Amino acid sequence: MSSYKIIDHEYDVVVLGAGGSGLRAAVGLSEAGLKTACVSKVFPTRSHTSAAQGGISAALGNMGEDDWRWHMYDTVKGADWLGDQDSIEYLCKEAPAAVLELEKYGVPFSRTEDGKIYQRPFGGMTKNYGNETVQRTCAAADRTGHAILHTLYGQALKHNTEFFIEYFALDLIMKDGACKGLIAWNLNDGTIHRFRSHITIIATGGYGKVYYSATSAHTCTGDGNAMVLRAGLPLQDMEFVQFHPTGIYGHGTLISEGVRGEGGYLVNSKGERFMERYAPKAKDLASRDVVSRSIAVEINEGRGIGKEQDHVHLHIDHLDPKVIEERLPGISEASKLFANVDVTKEPIPVVPTVHYNMGGIPTNYKAEVLTVNGSEKTVPGLMAIGEAACVSVHGANRLGSNSLIDLVVFGRAAAKRAAELVKPGMKHDEIDRSETDRCLDRFDKLRNSQGSNPTSELRLSMQKTMQSKCAVFRSEKTLKEGVDEIRKPFEGMESLSVKDKSLIFNTDLVETLEFDNLIRQAITTMDSAYHRKESRGAHAREDFPKRDDENYMQHTLSWCNGSKTKINYRPVHRSTLTNDVQYFPPQERVY
Repeated sequence: MSSYKIIDHEYDVVVLGAGGSGLRAAVGLSEAGLKTACVSKVFPTRSHTSAAQGGISAALGNMGEDDWRWHMYDTVKGADWLGDQDSIEYLCKEAPAAVLELEKYGVPFSRTEDGKIYQRPFGGMTKNYGNETVQRTCAAADRTGHAILHTLYGQALKHNTEFFIEYFALDLIMKDGACKGLIAWNLNDGTIHRFRSHITIIATGGYGKVYYSATSAHTCTGDGNAMVLRAGLPLQDMEFVQFHPTGIYGHGTLISEGVRGEGGYLVNSKGERFMERYAPKAKDLASRDVVSRSIAVEINEGRGIGKEQDHVHLHIDHLDPKVIEERLPGISEASKLFANVDVTKEPIPVVPTVHYNMGGIPTNYKAEVLTVNGSEKTVPGLMAIGEAACVSVHGANRLGSNSLIDLVVFGRAAAKRAAELVKPGMKHDEIDRSETDRCLDRFDKLRNSQGSNPTSELRLSMQKTMQSKCAVFRSEKTLKEGVDEIRKPFEGMESLSVKDKSLIFNTDLVETLEFDNLIRQAITTMDSAYHRKESRGAHAREDFPKRDDENYMQHTLSWCNGSKTKINYRPVHRSTLTNDVQYFPPQERVY
């Protein structure tokens, strides 16, 4: 410990992560008069929320009749009945006000001719409980996440949130089962910082980079999830990993669902619009897991396109070029850059690509983290929001455009709950030095590793295993192989090689810390998938093709200590928060 310069800070609340959920929480906390710090490993406007393209869902009814209850039904159905209906009710009911609040903050939404927020159709979004398509997804062209992120950063600065930018969080500070803050490494000067806080809000995003092909940025390593595992707490529903149907073939860059919302359609090597076979009503606007599996079947049965017959085509060349220029400019640009395609004349080559993690840190609808035993008791001082959290509104499969609304609704909920629990200037507990020593011992061990295995090779081994053994379709055989194989890169860390020993912008060490975080989530994902012997949402078992509500309508809880995991379950919430809507009982999920 003596070799590091340690700097102490005291805040009412610390938010870890400066994406959409973290910034929305920070704005609400600062507005409430709480002394708030926002710690981020990248500059806030580089957070992955900026990559969200298609839009943000809310039943505003600007493009025809809509109702938040219909939005709730669609979300419950999209989640394949694994979502908690009290949380889903809260999300959908609060959504319109949350979007109008963003408009007030200054988000430059696209507009209708009469000046209202423009809304486009999106997969799985309907009215009258599944009977008709609805336009519910509010959009700022195809750069909605970018617009929201920049606007919220400006609001956070306006309300005097204090930012600690390019700080890498190492671990939570825990005392007697409660969270008292976190420890972070300042990449700019090599110092170690202890942030003491009454509440720590984890908003670190997803862990898509456990896979080889993903729409996620290189920074999406689920750091907060791994910190929770190291604190002896479980993660929830890690087996549910969403493959987006349309990543650019050979590159992985996202082609927004908004493309199909504006009239784009998929074809196979025979020129067939094959989605009509799999989803006769919704067709290309079925939910993401359905479209991804449909593409995989087309490829597996020999109807893929190209020399390797390993992708399909997405057409928007039939659309008016003015519509593309106005509503899909980013897609047009990305297709040209990464696929050398002029979308006004040629189809875009696409293939399913890892996009979103439905699983994460278990919380209630107030964003409070739930305890280790699977009960509804909360961990004092700890909250989680955004993709890092599993609240669970997305259940087994997230509907497109429900992620951005998740960020702002539960970011706001976390700020509201924190303001109820914390009064400005409350005295902080003393922190046991052993917590800091434990964290820095791990940091030191990784930093001074002198083995023969480069981090990049271990990471590639992990990603290839996840890609081949825990993909769109899964089976007992592939998952059992995956359970064994995914532990090999973890064991490889015993002979890890970190060449750079410096403390200032040491990217070798940063990537090693990120890999240490990723591999724990890879292990819990693989083990959770192996133990769920049914098909539900994004988890498709070839050997168990049916949904099994009797045995598996429950959340998976997974603990990870080293390479050892423990799996348990907790019930799905089947009750609603209010009498404004009734419980939606399970039914066959067809589009």
